Amino acid sequence: MPERQVTEVEGRRLVLSHLDKVLWPVTGWTKGQALYYYAQVAPFLLPHVRRRPATLLRFPSGVGEEGFFARNPPPGLPDWVRTMVVDSREGPRNRVTVDDLPTLMALANGYALELHVPQWSADTGRDAHDRLVIDLDPGPGADITLCCRVALLIRERLAADGLSAHPKTSGSKGLHLYVPLRPADAAAVVGYARSLAESLAAAHPAHVVHRMTRNLRPGKVFVDWSQNTSAKTTAAPYTLRATAVPGVSTPLTWAEVEQCRSASALAFTPEDVLARVAEHGDLLAPLLGEAAELPLPGG
Repeated sequence: MPERQVTEVEGRRLVLSHLDKVLWPVTGWTKGQALYYYAQVAPFLLPHVRRRPATLLRFPSGVGEEGFFARNPPPGLPDWVRTMVVDSREGPRNRVTVDDLPTLMALANGYALELHVPQWSADTGRDAHDRLVIDLDPGPGADITLCCRVALLIRERLAADGLSAHPKTSGSKGLHLYVPLRPADAAAVVGYARSLAESLAAAHPAHVVHRMTRNLRPGKVFVDWSQNTSAKTTAAPYTLRATAVPGVSTPLTWAEVEQCRSASALAFTPEDVLARVAEHGDLLAPLLGEAAELPLPGG
């Protein structure tokens, strides 16, 4: 395969390079395969990241070598890639928004293997969130099967408050639950998520912890409510993950969560995910259409 390949994607000229470069040494998975995956999954991925400032996890030397998070637009991006200005502790900063297929391909070509986005968009602003996310992270001695049991408890509590949750794997060890909201005050969303985590930990102390302290986590699931803060980002639906074997943050059905008895049952390769979307479409499509009011404090 040529070292460089010039192509056109939706009218945008791209120069793709090093397509044979192995980025996942354990399986021999290449940069070209990563680009192919993103091109195929883009119709399902892009609606969930569009107009959201992206944080990129880049691995120029491949998985297993040192990677790094990039909040600023990577060097060498085409000038047609859209950005938005986001306030940060360091002042206003430009951030990429992954709004279309050419942008997604340009980023993946620049070794941005993972995409992470916040729970707000350019349409709502960082002080109004249109999603609530619960990040279930298993501690040592626990795995995603325990996350699934905890997720079912959370689903019940959310439903009692009139909220619908939609599950996906993190693509690594854990599980994410998304709740579509009518834009709500960021502090209120964080407060609701924290209260939920604290309440769950109090009711199920043998299985759940709401504090990040490492020595509290063995054998338990950490319910990370802090992912809802405006500065935090979460692995996007359908993003590749830089795990030893290529993983994907994969939308699930609740039946899969209910029936999970082993971690391998919810470990999906990129090829698995492409087969799933061909069969089921986007299992997270309700996130794009549903929206509920966040319950009022004390309501």
